[in-house]
Amino acid sequence: MSYKNNNTYHQLMEPNSYSIFKIISMNDLWSAKIAIIMILSNLISIGIGRYAIKIRGLGPSIPVLGLEGLGLPELLATTSLGHIIGAGTILGLRNINFLS
Repeated sequence: MSYKNNNTYHQLMEPNSYSIFKIISMNDLWSAKIAIIMILSNLISIGIGRYAIKIRGLGPSIPVLGLEGLGLPELLATTSLGHIIGAGTILGLRNINFLS
């Protein structure tokens, strides 16, 4: 018995392109406000991590803006934290309808 000719099979197994595009609409997910929030979150996180990380400079160094000793592992760690903080901030601001 073949289920491929059944309409229910096609409805369940093939994605509805309209609903996928409605969910992934770029107008709702990204804006200049969200970009600014994410950039500020990352910069604040890098600034805090610069002074909070006790053992630095174990990996390759990134000499940017005079931040000697801030290597690739520290940069990845601080920007990861910055993205978590930024995502939480964006979700919170969307929840209180500050960001549309």
